[in-house]
Amino acid sequence: MTGGDRKGLEETTRYDPAEVERRVFDEWIEGGYFHPSADGTPEENFSVAIPPPNVTGALHMGHALNGSMQDALVRLNRMRGRNTLWVLGTDHAGIATQAVVEKMLREEGISRQELGREAFVERVWAWKEEYGSRIVEQYKRLGASCDYERERFTLDEGYVRAVYRVFKRLYDKGYIYRDNYMVNWDPGSHSAISDLEVENREVEDVLYSIDYPVEGSDRVLTVATVRPETMLADTAVAVSPDDERYADLVGKHCVLPLVGRRLPIIADEHVDPEFGTGALKITPGHDPNDFEIGRKHGLEEIGVIGPDGRMTEEAGERFAGLTAAEAQEAVVAALREEGLLRAEEPYVHSVPFSHRSGERIEPLISLQWFCRMDELAKPAIEVVERDEVRITPPQWKRVYLDWMREIRPWCISRQLWWGHRIPVWYCDACEETYVAEQAPERCGACGGELRQEEDVLDTWFSSAIWPFATLGWPEDTPELRAFYPTSFLTTAREILFLWVARMIMTGIEFPGDIPFRDVYVHSVIQARDGRRMSKSLGTGIDPLEEIEVHGADALRFGLLAMSSTQDVRYSDAKVQQGADLANKLFNASRLILLNCKFEQSQSDANAPQGQAPAAVDGGTPRPESNRLEDRWILSRLEQTIASVTARLEEYDFAHAVQEAYSFFWSELCDWYLEIAKPRLYEGEADVSAILLWALERMLGLLHPIMPFVTEEIWSYHPARQGHLVVHAFPKAEESLMDAEAEREMQVGIELTRRLRAWRDLVEAPAATILQGRAEGAEPQEFVGRLARFEFTEDTPDRLRSGHDESDMHAPSPPPHGGDPIATVGPVKVLASAEVDGEAVRSRLEARREELRSEVARGEGKLSNEKFVAKAPADVVEEERKKLERYRAELEELSE
Repeated sequence: MTGGDRKGLEETTRYDPAEVERRVFDEWIEGGYFHPSADGTPEENFSVAIPPPNVTGALHMGHALNGSMQDALVRLNRMRGRNTLWVLGTDHAGIATQAVVEKMLREEGISRQELGREAFVERVWAWKEEYGSRIVEQYKRLGASCDYERERFTLDEGYVRAVYRVFKRLYDKGYIYRDNYMVNWDPGSHSAISDLEVENREVEDVLYSIDYPVEGSDRVLTVATVRPETMLADTAVAVSPDDERYADLVGKHCVLPLVGRRLPIIADEHVDPEFGTGALKITPGHDPNDFEIGRKHGLEEIGVIGPDGRMTEEAGERFAGLTAAEAQEAVVAALREEGLLRAEEPYVHSVPFSHRSGERIEPLISLQWFCRMDELAKPAIEVVERDEVRITPPQWKRVYLDWMREIRPWCISRQLWWGHRIPVWYCDACEETYVAEQAPERCGACGGELRQEEDVLDTWFSSAIWPFATLGWPEDTPELRAFYPTSFLTTAREILFLWVARMIMTGIEFPGDIPFRDVYVHSVIQARDGRRMSKSLGTGIDPLEEIEVHGADALRFGLLAMSSTQDVRYSDAKVQQGADLANKLFNASRLILLNCKFEQSQSDANAPQGQAPAAVDGGTPRPESNRLEDRWILSRLEQTIASVTARLEEYDFAHAVQEAYSFFWSELCDWYLEIAKPRLYEGEADVSAILLWALERMLGLLHPIMPFVTEEIWSYHPARQGHLVVHAFPKAEESLMDAEAEREMQVGIELTRRLRAWRDLVEAPAATILQGRAEGAEPQEFVGRLARFEFTEDTPDRLRSGHDESDMHAPSPPPHGGDPIATVGPVKVLASAEVDGEAVRSRLEARREELRSEVARGEGKLSNEKFVAKAPADVVEEERKKLERYRAELEELSE
């Protein structure tokens, strides 16, 4: 499959992402380039396990950013010849998926309870088969080079076997246990959720001060609460052991208002004597801190709010059956009536909410399954401390370690029907409990029937084994031997503990090795106004819509350009920059390919299809030239390859894409191509060889970032032997790096820029060739041609105009000019009929005044401490850059 379809390229006058992307992706799939053989070792190979998106999900900007980063590294390593696997799959997403199907059932006028568990699960599977592949298809639109033939699902048969093996082993080691314990109850999903699925929000409530009469005296203990309905479950009042005000009351009792229950007055160091009255009502059944105090002092645990959010019989006949909100109103009214409500005042505090449903968390004591984490966490801490797992940026390593050192038991059971049903069976006849990987037929003790646990496992329990379960564990598969440990993971910070930490723990515990060597925690792309992207807030930006408008390459480029170690606002300008680059790349490549002559070496011509020749990175013969501009562009190309490659390897995607952009747009197109055009149009072989060589290497360098447009252009390159997706990634060749050529060319480029800027400043007619005289310097041949200057006879030879017969659009040069009217670097600009000296001096002075004003404005703004402190960092930095530019221009004009 060779390239060089000149006729096709002549007919294709513009780049159409919509047409190209679908066609090119199909070619990649048909070529099997994303489906590696399970050969080699993990050290030789490169593998990545995609953070599995929810089966309910649609591609959002976080997926697009994460996918663009992963794909850049996957493509880079594939092009380096490594056996490369990007594992694809989706998560069953217990709570989210069940909620979607329950909503669908409600629209049909039926509940899941009416349907029954088995029929409901069948409905969820049917929904999954119809809609579950949507996000996978959307990843294809992004250009993700995942192995679509090895797609996994966290509820497929092999994966379930792996989950049950993990549960059984952890249970056998005593890490998994069942207990009545305080949990975060989510009224929205009617399930317990883990601490990591809780988010705190600032809420304004009413703080009620309530008098609790002290038994046998006329004294009262005044306690404060924002949840008076929970006082019905109080079992003690606590004071600080150092609080002298209540020292004589410790060991005595007070009476619970409305209920009449005797409450012991206890001393506990947890109580802050400076907060409120220094007396704390203790409700072990409905407050996490009170629960710990209650366990410490052996207090009774009463629950007055049930899982349905209504008051239980324990709340008493007056309140039973009310919702918690209704009960609060009733309790406050009753206290007011009895004269026990001392004060009411607004109180702003942090309140836990479910990240899943958005509902306010109800702390409840519930019989749940837990996993003790201390033993699992220890080796997972050590591998990160030793940098066997490297977390980048470094601040996230510190955050990870701090959290792991304070890790708590993990509530792993969920009150759902969709998910991995916990592999525990109970015999009601003899109260035996069985934990097994496969369902036992009958009770081994009494022969009675067994009943399986109703709860399912937390979704994150199954996600924790993703890197090795997707490769076939617990079986010893070829994929597991070839690709585990995986090489790299990129993730959002909010799942560093939910997912990343747990994968490290299970990887060490089960396959016996870390799950990946590098973790890159990427930034969050915010909405355009700086708020978080959210459908409900109306701030979401659909990546698929951006792809429709700009193309996938443009979005990928833009997201990588936006990425950094800090959260950033979504930038339409950077996506447009990517679109502009795709068009520039296509148009410049078309110009090169339609005008270059190509001579293919015999060794290249005989290279196997899809395989790069052994001698060089690609099929284009390595060029040779002694001309300054040729040496310069070859040197800058290799320097760019070295720098961009290093940036990608360091996960510095933003600088990688900007450096590649800058080289191609400015140095290769704006300078070298313009300088070389006369030689190109004359059919010179040397310049053709250089441009084809540079184009091949730039396409390879840019392919991991912008795969579609580069693959499309490569299909027209005369050196093409197979698809770019498996073409050799360019290695920087130090022998072509030429510091002297770069220095010398930079002098000529800078002079050309300054002469052009001077022309613009004095509004010289574009078609006019101005006259100049250089003293003591030797600018390059191209300076006169590109700046549209003719130099007088006393100018050194290398300064004289580069205009030649090939410059067909240049007007005839004017006669030699008069006296100097300005100095631009080493060039004195001479007066002529087209440029009036007095007018020039007037314009220059006007510009100086304008610049002095801008410098004064900028200095004033940046000396304002309030502006520097309060303005966004990027705004302040832009002001500094503007001030530097104005100062530099003023200094130049003053000279």
